[in-house]
Amino acid sequence: MNKKIDRGQATREHLVAVATGLFTEQGYDGTSIEAVLRAAEVSRGALYHHFPGKDALFAAVLDTVYERVGAEGAKAVEGLTDPVTALRAACLAWIRSTRDPVVRQVMLIDAPAVLGWQRWREIDEERTLGKIKAALRRDGRIPKARVDLFAHVLLAGMNEIAMLVARADDHGSTAAEAEAAAGDLLDRLLGT
Repeated sequence: MNKKIDRGQATREHLVAVATGLFTEQGYDGTSIEAVLRAAEVSRGALYHHFPGKDALFAAVLDTVYERVGAEGAKAVEGLTDPVTALRAACLAWIRSTRDPVVRQVMLIDAPAVLGWQRWREIDEERTLGKIKAALRRDGRIPKARVDLFAHVLLAGMNEIAMLVARADDHGSTAAEAEAAAGDLLDRLLGT
């Protein structure tokens, strides 16, 4: 039984990895289930056993990308005890992650379109907003009554900067400028 479960998990992970590559290269609209089947070399039944359709496969890809970006953010704040320093490091790690074509295409270009803007924001808030609020509360410089508003402003600002990088013609230089601008914005909002 365990071997069957392990094989099933391996197939699911393989499908997600293959779909990640295709969604990154061709975008959501340019990637068909048939293309995933060919590239993954699995049967239609195997794919549909794990995912009821392309939207569910995309959601699984998005989840893995969020997990990876979250891990990079956690690594950036490792060992930092000051909440504002940690928040700054996490925000800058997010902006740096926009250099990755997977993050740009899957998280920033396709996810809002595929999931809808409202659902994309809900996911982002579920994964990120609470951490921002907690850091701002621990710091204590912002009045408690304004923590929620500042957290939303900070999240929106960082996401807008990330969106600019995602849609830029020259991701490399735009990402470098975006990181500098994000650092400046954080200094102005949170102090140095």
